[in-house]
Amino acid sequence: MRPITESDVRSSFVNCSKGEAKRLGVPHDLDEQPWDDLDFLGWRDPGAPGRGYLIAERDGSLVGIALRAAPGASRGFTSRSMCSLCLTTHTSGGVALMSARRTGEAGRQGNTVGAYLCTDLACSLYTRGKKQPAVAGDLDETLSVEEKIARTQVNLAAFVDRVIKG
Repeated sequence: MRPITESDVRSSFVNCSKGEAKRLGVPHDLDEQPWDDLDFLGWRDPGAPGRGYLIAERDGSLVGIALRAAPGASRGFTSRSMCSLCLTTHTSGGVALMSARRTGEAGRQGNTVGAYLCTDLACSLYTRGKKQPAVAGDLDETLSVEEKIARTQVNLAAFVDRVIKG
């Protein structure tokens, strides 16, 4: 992903109002992000823990998506969940159901798209082996890192398409 600025972040959102985009908490460390290792920029809002944000490049432009994490009971330590983007397995709350309001008329009617995502939205780093889940024991895959990256990018594109195209 190419490096982006706070202005890029705020102008990229497609499923929230301009006022909401203006008020959201943007990461202060944009200059320090590992851009070459990111398929998308994702973060949780420290001021509103139930909110998350994802910005991806789609057809040459940035698409920002505001997310809401579903409140849920903490799962047991032995229970595992899998992210639908990067297919990383996590224990104990490492994956959350997050929903995004659709764009256009569907979104105005309250329609949303949901996906199970890594709660820290660091899918790109898990895919590349730059970050490990809290508890080891990942699935033993025979795919190369490049194939895992391609899979994550396909899953990301499908999620973004469901939000923007309905």
